Amino acid sequence: MTPPVVHSLREQIREHIVEGIVSGRWKPGERIVERRIATELEVSQTPVREALRELETLRLIESAPNKGVRVRNLTAADLEESYPVRAGLEQIAAELAAPVLADDVSALEPHVVALYAADRAADGEAQVRHTVGFHRELVRAAGNGVLLHTWEGLGIEVFTALSIRWLGTVQKSYAEEHEELVDAFRRRDPRIGELVKAHVLGCAPRA
Repeated sequence: MTPPVVHSLREQIREHIVEGIVSGRWKPGERIVERRIATELEVSQTPVREALRELETLRLIESAPNKGVRVRNLTAADLEESYPVRAGLEQIAAELAAPVLADDVSALEPHVVALYAADRAADGEAQVRHTVGFHRELVRAAGNGVLLHTWEGLGIEVFTALSIRWLGTVQKSYAEEHEELVDAFRRRDPRIGELVKAHVLGCAPRA
């Protein structure tokens, strides 16, 4: 049985702020007041500051002297930048995970089924959730903690959601491509790393 994931206070605050940005509570260019978040969540300002620092590393927000912290005005080019990095990481992950997934693709298959269902229902949120879920399980199967941590640090789910909300990017689940990747793992295709890399690059938003 998999133990429940316990998030630190900083991580919970980070997720709260991200949710606010994605939902439109804080719009591009709008100031995020550290003290107000601390009061709202009934926490000290220290973990709020730490969470904001992480989000600045992700380039979701920006700070300036005497101006505080604001939501960045991201462009399609900003969002696109992470995809070559992500593609390289997932190529490595696919090659490491290939022996594991060749024997058992059960971690990936439910996401493919859910993607087809999301397409039929035109459910954009589910498309994002299960697309990211599929790729997270792929990276996790590589069994490399550094690789997973680096991949998670790209903020893929957040940037995908923001590209839809802010830029009007058409969301595709690429359900058929994900199914083809599962089949490639199952048949031990020696090109699996390149196939995953090409798939990720093909999903990038275009400026």
